[in-house]
Amino acid sequence: MSENKQRRGLKWSGHTDVGRFRSNNEDSFLALQVNGEGVFRLGKWGEAEMGTSDFVFAVSDGMGGANAGDYASHVVAEQITQLFPKVFQTQAQGVTVYFQDVLNELVFNVHSSISKMGESYSELEGMGATLSLCWVHSDRLYFAHVGDSRIYHLNERDAFDQLSIDHTHIGWLKQQGKISDYEARNDPRRNILHQVIGGKTQNLSPQYGELVFESKDRLLICSDGLIEGLMDSALKRMLKFINPIHQDELNSVARTMVDESVREDGRDNTTALCFEIRDLD
Repeated sequence: MSENKQRRGLKWSGHTDVGRFRSNNEDSFLALQVNGEGVFRLGKWGEAEMGTSDFVFAVSDGMGGANAGDYASHVVAEQITQLFPKVFQTQAQGVTVYFQDVLNELVFNVHSSISKMGESYSELEGMGATLSLCWVHSDRLYFAHVGDSRIYHLNERDAFDQLSIDHTHIGWLKQQGKISDYEARNDPRRNILHQVIGGKTQNLSPQYGELVFESKDRLLICSDGLIEGLMDSALKRMLKFINPIHQDELNSVARTMVDESVREDGRDNTTALCFEIRDLD
C-alpha cells in the first residue's frame, strides 16, 4: 500500500427496518475495515482515519428465502475476508492490482455460493440477492452493483447523482430517456429484476465503476425499500453536509432516512448506509 498524500477521515452510519407490513427483514448491510492485519467488522456507526486501511460498505436485499439477505451478507463478508488480504499482499509486492478484477472475482464468487445454496435446498430454490458494494481505497471509490439497490453520490458542489443503474426493464427505459422519473416510480413493473446475485440469473453482468474523491464526498447505499418511500430530492436534502452523518445510534442520517421512508411507505424492508470522506488537513 502506498501512503496517502492527503490525510483523510471517514464517518459512517447504517440502519435497517423490517417495514410496517413484513415479518422478516431480508435486507442487510455490511461495513468493514481492511488492512495488512486482516478484515474487521465495523459497527452501525463510527469514524476512523483512513491511513493505510481500506473500507468496504455494502447493502444486499435478499429474496426467495427468509434467510436470503442474511446469507448474502455472510457470503460477502466471507469472500472479502478471503480476498482482500491477498490484494494487500499483492500490492505490497509491487504488483499492480486492477479494481475491476478484484470486484469481479468477489461478485462471481458470491453468485456461485448463493446459486449452489439455492440448488441444494428445495426451500431455498431461486434464492437470490441484490448487491451494491463500495470499496474505499486511498483517493478513490470503486463500486460493484447488481440488482435494484442503489448507490448515490453527493459532492461538495452539491451535485447529487445515482452512480448505480437499476437492473430492471424500467431502469433501462429511464436510462435511455424513454420515460420520466415520475413514470418510472409509478410503473407497476419497476421491481421486476433482470439481474440478481444467485437466483436464476444465467448471464450475470455486474456494473463496475470508479470515482475520484474531492475534499469532501458523501455516499448513500440503499435498498429499493428506501426509494419507495422517498424521492431523490428528499434523499439529497437529508444527505447534505449540514446534517451530521451520526451523533449516536439513535441520531444519524441513515436512521432519519429509513424512519421517514417507513412512515411514508413501509411496504418493504428498508435500509440505508451512509458514509462520508473528508480531508483532515
